[in-house]
Amino acid sequence: MATTRPATIEVDTTMRFVAPDFTTINVRASMQYDQDDPYAIHVVFHPGSTESELVSWSFARELLAAGLVEPTGIGDVRVWPWTTPRGEAIALALSSPDGNALFEISRSVVARFLRRSYTLVPKGREPESLDVDAAVTKLLTEL
Repeated sequence: MATTRPATIEVDTTMRFVAPDFTTINVRASMQYDQDDPYAIHVVFHPGSTESELVSWSFARELLAAGLVEPTGIGDVRVWPWTTPRGEAIALALSSPDGNALFEISRSVVARFLRRSYTLVPKGREPESLDVDAAVTKLLTEL
């Protein structure tokens, strides 16, 4: 009997929102990776108790990976190594027309999430997971 690998990976975690005075507030969040969208990761924040209160951001998996070791990103999403009294972390800065937010995430959580994503779709093998014909068909039917 053949076993199938999961098509998605989701890790629930707590991120810390970093206020301008550097106090932090815990925010429930999840990091998601789907082999059907092999270049992207999705971070979903759960600030409230209802589904309508979810806030989702999508950005390149490689941006997150590079941010483990050096400052990276321009524009809406920036990531860099961050040392805190709680240990090694990653800083995730998000910008939109509605405002800016800075979060800290445990470096080990991010590293484990990325390792799991690379077992699903290895780095450099993303094009093999894309079904370009299906994506074009979907785009044309939505017009």
